[in-house]
Amino acid sequence: MKIGYDAKRAFFNNRGLGNYSRNTIQLMSRFYPEEEFFLFSPKKTEKGIVFQQGEHSRTVTPKGIWNPLGSLWRTFGMVSDIRKLGLDIYHGLSHEIPVGIEKTHTKSVVTMHDVIFLQFPELYPYIDRMLYKQKYLRSCEKSDRIIAISNQTKESLIEYGHVEGEKIEVIYQAVNPLYEKRVSEEEKNQVRHRYHLPMSFMLTVGAVERRKNQLLILKAIEKGRIDMPLVIVGRHTDYIEELKQYISSERMENQVMFLTSLSDQELAVVYQMSELFLFPSLFEGWGAPIIEAITSGVPVITSTGSCFHETAGDAAIYVHPDNVEEMESSIQKVLGDSSVRKEMIERGKRYVRQFTEESVANKLMKVYKSLR
Repeated sequence: MKIGYDAKRAFFNNRGLGNYSRNTIQLMSRFYPEEEFFLFSPKKTEKGIVFQQGEHSRTVTPKGIWNPLGSLWRTFGMVSDIRKLGLDIYHGLSHEIPVGIEKTHTKSVVTMHDVIFLQFPELYPYIDRMLYKQKYLRSCEKSDRIIAISNQTKESLIEYGHVEGEKIEVIYQAVNPLYEKRVSEEEKNQVRHRYHLPMSFMLTVGAVERRKNQLLILKAIEKGRIDMPLVIVGRHTDYIEELKQYISSERMENQVMFLTSLSDQELAVVYQMSELFLFPSLFEGWGAPIIEAITSGVPVITSTGSCFHETAGDAAIYVHPDNVEEMESSIQKVLGDSSVRKEMIERGKRYVRQFTEESVANKLMKVYKSLR
């Protein structure tokens, strides 16, 4: 079978969508090495993220008049290459498929991570909302099958995007084995010295933006006079100024550290170094950092609502994303009682067994074969 993937974010995005794309390409090439894989990138990948692609994988980039127009090629020109290659399946890994693919003999699949731009429009500029609505919902309409990364995403697609439920298959993200591997004390010490990390700290991972709600953590720390440092890992947006103002007003400068550019390996080490993982996001399609932390053997406190009970099951403590007192008392509970920590970690070990790469690969291949 010839299978094509939208690999833009696999090569050029080191956040959630990039991780999902890389993990999907890697696990499918590993569990189905007999298939041919074509990775479509809108620009040359020499300066992109390096990852294992499989023996029978090749990269496809724009040529001729499309060469300087990578973004337009990805939307309008790629379909010509798909037709020439005679692909059996094309999988858009991040919300999109190219215009016109429904007129080819290639069956299309699109992964939808969320439709937060429809549920919380106030979090997005008007032009972005209109662009996402046009591109993403068109992809849902024209694709032969939709992969939703959670039941929450499926329900949101039906309710807000008016997508046919029968067309949607829920397949959870696989856990990257990187987070399962126990790191040595030497590795921990190397990363600690490299980034001047404290011996003990709480951790939160995700873009520093309003939806991720990191201010709730700061308020809980201040309210409870919790003296353990907090490390915030993620890309910065304007929201960081609000956090810094609060940090300054409460004289917390020595207690909060920001990191922006960790490698995957470094992040795996930082997870395992942390005492507690905090993720009070207002809404997510999946919340991959939660499952990464649980797999790393770290107790987790996250939000009620959204998809988080799917992501963490019985392995986490849940607090309302607006309730400072609840967050503060939950932090105190976990940090102050080793038996609570131990039980949460043990429940996490049991819960993550359902997110194996083999299981996810088999489910994806079942979808592909059902379209042939």
